[in-house]
Amino acid sequence: MRRTLRTHAALSALIVIGALGVGAAPAGADSSATPSPYALDSALTQRLGDDTAGTYLDRRTGDLVVTVTSDSAAEQVRAAGATAQRVQRSAAQLDAAMDTLESEAKITGTSWGLDPRINRITVEADRSVSARDMARLKKTAAKLGDAVRVERVPGVFKREMSGGDAIYGGGSRCSSAFNVAKGATRYFVTAGHCTNISANWSATSGGPVIGVREGTSFPTNDYGIVRYNAASSAAGDVNLYNGSFQDIASAADAVVGQAIKKSGSTTKVTSGTVSAVNVTVNYGDGPVHNMVRTTACSAGGDSGGAHFAGSVALGIHSGSSGCTGTSGSAIHQPVKEALAAYGVNVF
Repeated sequence: MRRTLRTHAALSALIVIGALGVGAAPAGADSSATPSPYALDSALTQRLGDDTAGTYLDRRTGDLVVTVTSDSAAEQVRAAGATAQRVQRSAAQLDAAMDTLESEAKITGTSWGLDPRINRITVEADRSVSARDMARLKKTAAKLGDAVRVERVPGVFKREMSGGDAIYGGGSRCSSAFNVAKGATRYFVTAGHCTNISANWSATSGGPVIGVREGTSFPTNDYGIVRYNAASSAAGDVNLYNGSFQDIASAADAVVGQAIKKSGSTTKVTSGTVSAVNVTVNYGDGPVHNMVRTTACSAGGDSGGAHFAGSVALGIHSGSSGCTGTSGSAIHQPVKEALAAYGVNVF
């Protein structure tokens, strides 16, 4: 079931899996992430409820901007140290627009999500969407006025999985996101469409099993968890693919406008910016909801890889519609939801 805007929150041993870059700061700012923007975002979102239609980071100043629909909400935002932006459309109106898209235009090859910077729902249609379905999509969007913006994107939205070199199961290759723990037991999290296809996972094609699936969720969500077979000393960091590793100390929900890195076993480390949250993607084998859209590049085999900013874990790579030059459309499953579902933590 699709979540509403108002519910938005929030190996170097055995095998090195997942991997990502650094940088949650806006362009031109210090690239190291700090927890304060995430904490402020979560606190204000919960406090304001229906009086906010989303938050984002100002790329120029690095300030957290909170969209508001009332003067009292604006006062609360300023008192908390953030920037208030008065907007026309409320969270309820934007939720209603997405409900309409969900009921009237659930077309394979489309995605939609909130871009609070323009106070609209942005809809993307890939090249697989026929002229007839595109007309249907535009007709639905027209009823919603300027609350919705529709655009074509290159490529085709797909789960990104292929044969190659990383973690292997069921004859396919994926990537892993983050090592996680529950007490002394070690696991890794990856994409649910990967864990759906196999219970056993190896570090090399046809190699010995290093972990066994303990949970999987796809479609609707896109996360899964694999328990290491033996007492593991797997570290709580990710490979940066340059001979160094990034420690992961916490997890948070991504904020529109922030810079992120994504890494997977195919494209290694790529960079991008968060462009929309609460995103629905209509894959050919089912929709996923409450995802995050970014501009990072990705390719087949990156599924399950890590999206993060500095030492903060943000998401599990799901898929994309491809990449043009240095601009992509990498989609991630918010990692906090997966951690809560399985009762585990990054470490």
